[in-house]
Amino acid sequence: MSDPSPRKLFFTIFPSIMLPMFLAAVDGTIVATALPAIAGTLGEVERVSWVVISYLVATTIAAPVYGRLGDALGRRRMLFTAIALFVVASAGCALAPSIMALTIARILQGFGGGGLLTLSQALVGEVIPPRERGRYQGYTASVFMSSSTFGPVAGGWLTQSFGWQSVFWINVPLGILAFALVFRLPARAAATSRLNFDFLGLALFSMTIAPLLLALEEAQKFELAVLPEAALFLTISAVALVLLVRQQLRTAAPLLPIALLRQAAIWRTELLAACAGATIVSLVTFLPIYLQVVRGTTPSDTGLRMLPLTAFIACGAMITGQIITRTGRSAIIPCFGQPVVVAMLLVLAVFSPSLSLSQLPWAFFVIALACGTAMPVVQTTVQMLAGPRQLGAASASVQFSRSIGSALGTALVGAVLFGTLAATDQDTAALFAQVVERGPAALAGLSPERVAIVQEEIANGFRAAFATIAIFPALGTFMAMIMPVRRIESTIIEPPPLGAIERPAE
Repeated sequence: MSDPSPRKLFFTIFPSIMLPMFLAAVDGTIVATALPAIAGTLGEVERVSWVVISYLVATTIAAPVYGRLGDALGRRRMLFTAIALFVVASAGCALAPSIMALTIARILQGFGGGGLLTLSQALVGEVIPPRERGRYQGYTASVFMSSSTFGPVAGGWLTQSFGWQSVFWINVPLGILAFALVFRLPARAAATSRLNFDFLGLALFSMTIAPLLLALEEAQKFELAVLPEAALFLTISAVALVLLVRQQLRTAAPLLPIALLRQAAIWRTELLAACAGATIVSLVTFLPIYLQVVRGTTPSDTGLRMLPLTAFIACGAMITGQIITRTGRSAIIPCFGQPVVVAMLLVLAVFSPSLSLSQLPWAFFVIALACGTAMPVVQTTVQMLAGPRQLGAASASVQFSRSIGSALGTALVGAVLFGTLAATDQDTAALFAQVVERGPAALAGLSPERVAIVQEEIANGFRAAFATIAIFPALGTFMAMIMPVRRIESTIIEPPPLGAIERPAE
């Protein structure tokens, strides 16, 4: 039987893989604009942030689990399981009578969402020929970024029109459609009929990730009172990490692909993924605050001015994917793209006060196109090196690296921003937190002279934040330059023998 044409392959694979990925990615952001309404209905305002944190923790923990299970039991079968869990948990979120019940349902939803992200990426590597994967990884990156951008807008409209429960109910029909589309994917035999799952590794991995993310969340409150609690979480995470590494080196069927991560090309590529995640998420997190607090834009105007950043990252990813498909060249692309990101961020750090509001979107446009050069290269390189047997584990490791990089990068930039303000003027630091929460009304009682000083000091804090973000693509450039794999082959590279990756069970 002849291979399907590229057009037929696209219309068979793209909808079946991209809708599950869209559901998982959009649910990380669609809830953000519904949080005030959720707090107003369910109360317990001090715990409402758990609605977001619980989903992030669960998706991060679930990624390697689905990677391992997908390799062992079949990725199409596990994708059905992830969609079913996601849909059922979404209904549970909509019906939740309290914040605690909603948090538990969000954890279950995150366990489903983590599978949707990981398995969608792995299925690209399973179904698409190696050289063509560059194009499809560009598509997946565009879907991921577009859904993250679409989420807050859709969440606000749904909440205002139909109530906050609708941001969860919308997942039910979309999930059923995704379930039907997955039937169109070709069924492939699993890599092995035996499942040796590392339950101890999963427990230690959970004890590493959950306290780490909780510590980062506490650190972003910028209060001395939270330091002991954050330090305790970090200590627990560090001890669990040491035990996890020992466990992964000793077990016959490790949860994490340690053998892969020992390869120079893999760990350097994973670091590039972490840097790309830190860059993009930091910008998406702090630029809206900058525009509203420093430049005085309204929330709707902020969204419009941010569109070049969020939309053209997807364009950069698709262009990169096309270049990989046509030429096979991979690592050279971020070697050119990431330095452009560094240069533009330094321009913002140095010249942002003199740039007009109409000029800023052009800077965002250039940053976005250049940012898009990283993730397609990461995914195609890791999947090629992993080989068919470990596609799931490799895709999960990329998702994990990007998530951790995003969390660490955002926390570091926030710490630099607030630390700069605190070092300059403690009163300004306190006012900044109020302005973020209440808007310009927080400055209503100040004299015009004091307002001008506060705005200038906050602007200087953001200049330090932009300079800090520039460190991430600079490190990513270095990783791309020393990456030993420079091309994506047109044929599948066979992985090492099974014994070189993991010891078979007795």
